[in-house]
Amino acid sequence: MVEADRFHTARPKTWCPGCGNHQILEVLKETLARLDYHPHQVLLVSGIGQAAKTSQYIRTNTFNVLHGRTLPVATGAKLVNPRLKVLALGGDGDGYAEGGNHIIHAARRNVEVTYMIHNNQIYGLTKGQLSPTTDLGSPTTSYHTPSSTRPLNPLRFLLGIGASFVARGFAGSREQLGDILEKALKHRGFACIDILQPCVVFNRVNTSKWYRERVYDVNEEGHSPDDLAGAFRLAGEWGERIGTGIFYAEERETLNDALLGRDAPPLVERKPEPRDVAPLMKEYL
Repeated sequence: MVEADRFHTARPKTWCPGCGNHQILEVLKETLARLDYHPHQVLLVSGIGQAAKTSQYIRTNTFNVLHGRTLPVATGAKLVNPRLKVLALGGDGDGYAEGGNHIIHAARRNVEVTYMIHNNQIYGLTKGQLSPTTDLGSPTTSYHTPSSTRPLNPLRFLLGIGASFVARGFAGSREQLGDILEKALKHRGFACIDILQPCVVFNRVNTSKWYRERVYDVNEEGHSPDDLAGAFRLAGEWGERIGTGIFYAEERETLNDALLGRDAPPLVERKPEPRDVAPLMKEYL
């Protein structure tokens, strides 16, 4: 059994005290250890932002990319070496704004990647700008009026674009979040977890206390993850009640299956077959 300490690094964390990222990091390490992964078997692909800094504080393979570009790199890594457990991670700005186009195609292709989106409804690292999930009417520190834009509903967005595993967790519910993450890591396909993560500096509305008074487990209340219509209905709740848990899950062909075949050896283990391209080039002269 792998111990969670195997994923520990001594690098000092620069997150604010009370930031939900601290809890998410510990859940990630505990879950990887519980599933008996070793650091060399895991790749974390991270973008830019306070959430993306998670990859700096955990001992695994890491690939830091441009803002919003986690999924193209994660897709390539999984295609080349499907034996790697590949996770992408970032914030709501990184995932739903800059990366919004990539998440659409990762979902429809059913890329075998687990995507953790830390959703604090604000741009935390860059000092509090509006993000796609900022609530209508919320005040911010970087704009002279409260938000006048209708927010994106992440779960309905993910369900609508065909993600094969859609869940929501709360950083303050560590046991439930760990259970969700474990199931996501076991899922063969694109598993996306929207994680409610309070920002203690720039979002003074959606605090830990605010969430604890509202979140509940949709699965404990009888929702079945194979009920797509029910998932859409529950995803529309936001206010006095906010559902967490696994909203939808289905098994279907992955991108690796479609392009390489389920039993094909990984590309990294195939012997290169050099070819003489001179005859091909002559066709274009």
